[in-house]
Amino acid sequence: MYKRIVVKLGTSVLTGGGRQLNQARMVEIARQCASLYAQGQDVVVCTSGAVAAGRAHLNFPTLPPTITSKQLFAAVGQLQLMRVWERLFDIYGVRVGQILLTRSDVENRQRYINARDAFTALLDQRIVPIVNENDAVATEEIRVGDNDNLSALVATLVSADLLILLTDQPGLFTDDPRRNPNAQLIPEVRKIDDMLLGVAGGSVSGLGTGGMTTKLQAANTARHAGVDVVIAAGTEPDVILRVAGGEAVGTRFPALDTRLESRKAWILAGPKPAGRLIVDDGAADAICHKGRSLLPAGIRKVEGNFLRGDTVLILDNARHELARGIVGYTAADLRKIAGCRSDEIETQLGYTYGDVAVHRNDLILLTD
Repeated sequence: MYKRIVVKLGTSVLTGGGRQLNQARMVEIARQCASLYAQGQDVVVCTSGAVAAGRAHLNFPTLPPTITSKQLFAAVGQLQLMRVWERLFDIYGVRVGQILLTRSDVENRQRYINARDAFTALLDQRIVPIVNENDAVATEEIRVGDNDNLSALVATLVSADLLILLTDQPGLFTDDPRRNPNAQLIPEVRKIDDMLLGVAGGSVSGLGTGGMTTKLQAANTARHAGVDVVIAAGTEPDVILRVAGGEAVGTRFPALDTRLESRKAWILAGPKPAGRLIVDDGAADAICHKGRSLLPAGIRKVEGNFLRGDTVLILDNARHELARGIVGYTAADLRKIAGCRSDEIETQLGYTYGDVAVHRNDLILLTD
């Protein structure tokens, strides 16, 4: 049995494709979450819908399509959205608490820990966290960007066992089922590659910011953190309960790893990579198959301007993402010592921070 479950709800699920919140649908979601809660399971709800709720509450005013207008709708709508969730969960005797996040809340290590502690406190007191991105204050620089990826960060943050991404589609198909009636549902995915990403389409409802591509991105993040992921239709009867019970519903992405320790979870869920390191075949093999650290000798190219302690992506010669890690040298330093043996570092720089560019303990593999 899954102990801790994150349920992500897209705008199209909450509105039923309409222009405002569909409370009949929302109470059904609350009922299923309350049923899991009554069985002793922890539930976190990652909800969209604030902007749609704000537009409806203000009687759909005509405003310019700017970030400021979206912030206005979110500021009004988040209040309405939480009122609905509080009232619906109260029917089942379940208390809820609101958490609003931006990218900056997980990029900084201390703020990441603070956010984790807030979730822990709520869950320890049997309060269901209702999470949304803080669109009322978020700008492009600090936004996660969509609630699919936000839910994956939350699943990593709370050490969830299962992430359920509910959408207006039954799962991932071999082609867009709206255009191709012969498209087949893919019941399970064990490898997310370029071909699979090519199958995914964009948001078509016009109500939300996510599409199937963002769901694949979210699934990839969560499964590397040891979280099972399922994409399923929010309209499927008892979908949350059935998925949580292990029934084959929608498209399942089995977890790739065991649950990550806190520091590695932060590397995966926290800062956006500040740069890229392109490595040779020997370094790629050592990292992926031999459990080694990345040495300067294996670096072929350094991209970006990052500082010591920043997070970077590690790519192979074909520019496939291999890993993400905390770098031990600045970009300027690594450009000077790329291709050098470890005993040559001090000669090249005049100082040394150690033999490795990215230590194994500060590295997360992104390969399947």
